[in-house]
Amino acid sequence: MHMHRYEKWWLVFGTGSLVVFLFILGISAFHQGHTPPSAKAFVNHEQVDKIAPFNEPGLKKVEGKDWDYELVVLASAFFYNPGEVEIPKGSKVKVIATSKDVVHGFGVAGTNINMMLEPGYISEYVTTLDKAGEYLVVCNEYCGTGHHTMKSMIKVVD
Repeated sequence: MHMHRYEKWWLVFGTGSLVVFLFILGISAFHQGHTPPSAKAFVNHEQVDKIAPFNEPGLKKVEGKDWDYELVVLASAFFYNPGEVEIPKGSKVKVIATSKDVVHGFGVAGTNINMMLEPGYISEYVTTLDKAGEYLVVCNEYCGTGHHTMKSMIKVVD
C-alpha cells in the first residue's frame, strides 16, 4: 500500500498532537491534585433504611458546620424519600444521598446539583440555593421500567 507523503505528514501530525495533548492533560491533572473520586463513605445498602442518617430522610438544620442544612435523600425503586422538601432561600445545603437497590441519578433542574447514587456508596454535594422557586429532581440514570416516574421537588422559599 502506497501512502502519499502528505498523508504521512498528517498522520504524524495528528498522532503527535494527540500524544502532546494527553501528556499536557496528565501533567496538569497531576499538578493540580486531581484524582478519581474515592468512595470514603460506605453503607450496607440492604439495611440502609435502618442506618443513620438514612433512617430519617429529610431536611435538618445543623449547627457548627460550614453549611446550614443537611438534606438526606434515599432513592429506591422509582421513588425519592423525601418526595418534597422546602429550603429557605440563600441556605447552604449539604445533600447526602444513596440508593437502596440500583444505580439512580439525582439531578436538580436549574441548579448545579447532579449526582449518581450507587447502592452501598454515600454521595455528598454542598451548594447554596440563592433563587426562590420550585426545582424538579429527576433520576437521570435509567433504573428500570418506572424510571420516567421517578421525581421529587425542592422548593426554595423566602
